[in-house]
Amino acid sequence: MKVAVVGVTGLVGTRMMEVLAERHFPVSEFIPVASERSVGKTVVFAGRTYTIVSADEAIARRPDLALFSAGGGPSAELAPRFAAVGCRVVDNSSYWRMDPSKKLVVPEINADVVTGDDWIIANPNCSTIQMVLPLAPIHRRYGIRRIVVSTYQSVTGSGNKAVAQLDAERAGAEWGTYPAFYPYPIDKNVIPHIDSFLDNGYTKEEMKMVNETHKILGDNSIGVSPTTARVPVVGGHSESINVELERDFTIDDIRSIWSETPGVTLMDNPDACDYPMPLRSLGRDDVFVGRLRRDPSVKFGFNFWCVSDNIRKGAATNAVQIAELLLAKGLLPS
Repeated sequence: MKVAVVGVTGLVGTRMMEVLAERHFPVSEFIPVASERSVGKTVVFAGRTYTIVSADEAIARRPDLALFSAGGGPSAELAPRFAAVGCRVVDNSSYWRMDPSKKLVVPEINADVVTGDDWIIANPNCSTIQMVLPLAPIHRRYGIRRIVVSTYQSVTGSGNKAVAQLDAERAGAEWGTYPAFYPYPIDKNVIPHIDSFLDNGYTKEEMKMVNETHKILGDNSIGVSPTTARVPVVGGHSESINVELERDFTIDDIRSIWSETPGVTLMDNPDACDYPMPLRSLGRDDVFVGRLRRDPSVKFGFNFWCVSDNIRKGAATNAVQIAELLLAKGLLPS
């Protein structure tokens, strides 16, 4: 199978290569793709060195699968061109997610929606993936009325430039003397601003969580109230989630459901200081849940804390899992 990774030099593209190799995805020909300034440079995949090529050259080589993590603009332009030569595209940008003709997929939740007609499949936002994965089985059992979520998102969610800003600040550089991705220092700070602000006062990141949750779970009636913030953490998003259900439940029921949910790890023993944290999620593909407790302020509510490696399950791993799903459905050459 010919496999292209588009945006191969970025944080997510690099991790896509790692996950493809770790999961022994059947790659017979690897095609690394990046912008013109990176063409001719090399990357290492599965122990071999490959030369980065342009998108035009990659398309001419007619790959069977392309994993995209190059941003919305390149995805809008290039994904249809790859698809036109018979290539299945899994896109990590936000460009195709809310297109009604494109599927938005978390394989553990809605693998059934993928068909042979799907040439471009959207990978959801990292903060949405880690929230809906533990909530999907809860919604199926009890029905979710409302979700209130506050996120604490790592700088890796903004890419290499944001990581470089945090590194410069931690090295003691003064504001204004180094390239800054954020409008303020991020070290020793929390910035309640991810993506641009909209007319309703929410940011695009927050509205992604609303709209993508509805599309993935197939239910527009769920109330979703998000606040997203950037924190000085390198790797791993955290979320404080409050859920109101349609009918009664027990905390033991929730624990039991999560213990049986693929991709979810219950880490919930406060007496032993056992709870999810970004450091514990790094390099791992599960979504970790803990601090589970009933909400006494509403009739059918509970709270929990949720952490995941945003570059793995929140991006690269979910994309590779979609590729594995395409393979399992016979939509890629084996």
